[in-house]
Amino acid sequence: MRIITGSARGCRLKAPKGAEVTRPTADRVKESLFNILGDFVPGRKVLDIFAGTGNLGLEALSRGAQSAVFVDRATAKLIEENLRLTRLAEKGTVRGGDVFAELSRQAAGGAEFTLIFCDPPYHQGLWQRALCQIDQSEGLMAEAGILVVEHGADENDYPELDRLQLVHNRRYGHTTQLSFFQWRSYMEAEEDDV
Repeated sequence: MRIITGSARGCRLKAPKGAEVTRPTADRVKESLFNILGDFVPGRKVLDIFAGTGNLGLEALSRGAQSAVFVDRATAKLIEENLRLTRLAEKGTVRGGDVFAELSRQAAGGAEFTLIFCDPPYHQGLWQRALCQIDQSEGLMAEAGILVVEHGADENDYPELDRLQLVHNRRYGHTTQLSFFQWRSYMEAEEDDV
């Protein structure tokens, strides 16, 4: 697992031993994800929840994102190590607590992110729960922000959302899919401007 491009290009990330702890995003899926985002990444404030090795947030920082907050209870020390390895430590903050409690803390503290990655373990209902919490939170995701969820290819049970809207979906073989969400109000305003 490595950083694909940018300031930390080619840097190999450390991963924990044991597949139960983390399931890293495959390089081809990550490359496709960032190709879809294109020029959106530079200057963005990133939130990487269920961050695992920090792979997605670190790739965003390498590509010019302004800052990143990484949240993962099990791998916080590993993410800190990968931040040092990539020489991106000054741009990253690591939180080792519960993801859902941290989402509440960030929202209550007035944090506003323009790019959110959500890559929890598959088939545990975690991405649906996170989507619902972000959908109901005030100010956690910026008006023009993008939320990217990585979930199992057979996980198509999207929760009912009031404010977030699915804007793009891409499937990768029989294992993975990426779903991109934006605020419905922002999408409607964009359509009105056309």
